[in-house]
Amino acid sequence: MATNRVIVYGGKGALGSKCVQYFKSKGWWVASIDINANEEAHENVLVKMSESFTEQAGQVTTDVAELLGEQKVDAILCVAGGWAAGSCSSKDLYKNTDLMWKQSVWTSTISSHLASLHLKPGGLLTLAGAKAALGGTGGMVGYGMAKAAVHQLCQSLAAKNSGMPPDAAAVAILPVTLDTPMNRKFMPKADFSSWTPLEYISEIFFNWATGVDRPASGSLMQLLTAGGETQAVAAL
Repeated sequence: MATNRVIVYGGKGALGSKCVQYFKSKGWWVASIDINANEEAHENVLVKMSESFTEQAGQVTTDVAELLGEQKVDAILCVAGGWAAGSCSSKDLYKNTDLMWKQSVWTSTISSHLASLHLKPGGLLTLAGAKAALGGTGGMVGYGMAKAAVHQLCQSLAAKNSGMPPDAAAVAILPVTLDTPMNRKFMPKADFSSWTPLEYISEIFFNWATGVDRPASGSLMQLLTAGGETQAVAAL
């Protein structure tokens, strides 16, 4: 029976699916939280669509508690998220900002609370930020606001009285562009050698989860890829 356990929030997406595969290949028990089930995961918690944050958060929190019981997990990987453009003059501003908030801030907030309840002391919580949100994002204001909020949450979780388990770490990844099938479809002429491979992220998550080169809690780790080589560099 697997002794190590991980929850992947967004486990049916491109990055989430890769994380499920990788941790499972290492002998870990893996649970996926998503709108749709990931058949490769050992267990699934299905998120019910809702316009109410408290309703969705309550449903996920209850279902995870029923799944785990008294069991604690070694890591929670929040890789849910999405991208939408739109300046403040865009007719889609409100719709896209709402979507970005749901996909990034709702999921990250829920993941942080799940960590307070179910993460082992010394465990790992990862959140999905974005390098672009370290500065202004004029053509995608909803996206930038949501990701900046995730960065702030990560730093708050490392602060005193955050509610995180003892010695647990919250670390955010700040990629530029992920090398996903969807991104290749919509940007076929881009320089793929500057995109971050999903395998790299799965591996670095596994290393951090097992205590290898884990950054300090609260770190915002930029994923910088050039010429097919990726480095994780802390944002100053």
